[in-house]
Amino acid sequence: MSAVAKHLVLIGLMGAGKTTVGRRCAEELDRPFVDTDDLIVAQAGASVAEIFATEGEKAFRAREHAAVADAVASPEPLVIACGGGAMVDIENRRAVRDAGFVVWLACAPNELAARVERDGTASRPLLAGGTTEATLARLEGLRAVTYEQAADARVPTDGHDVEAVTRSVLAAYRGACEGARP
Repeated sequence: MSAVAKHLVLIGLMGAGKTTVGRRCAEELDRPFVDTDDLIVAQAGASVAEIFATEGEKAFRAREHAAVADAVASPEPLVIACGGGAMVDIENRRAVRDAGFVVWLACAPNELAARVERDGTASRPLLAGGTTEATLARLEGLRAVTYEQAADARVPTDGHDVEAVTRSVLAAYRGACEGARP
């Protein structure tokens, strides 16, 4: 793998820092940043919450699958933040692994809950109707194995600021790129 040929893909639960860290990584690597949720919203002309409410989760996941496929198909190297549930789809896991270096931003549910509640939960339909921390713990239990299957590296974000996480992600990415050179 060369740094030029591979996308840097960030995965993990909501609140893990994929968008924030992704933007910083894109700046450092001087390449575009793409958030698959933003692609879905732009294509649908509706927010994630509105898509869930009007079309349902299954339709949202179909849109998410198309967004992941579109992002990884870019001939230009990108930094891509995938939605928290994108890796549940085996084809999405294959696509990101084939096209990029995948970093799982891992974080404990209690810290994720604090971050998400600070930012507001209204735009996060999977958090409706339950306690944020319990829901995130349940999602972690369901999704952790899919994140493990997709990830080339795991970077913990608990208790770390954005700059520290960004440095860790870029170190893992650059290390893999250098290690793969002939």
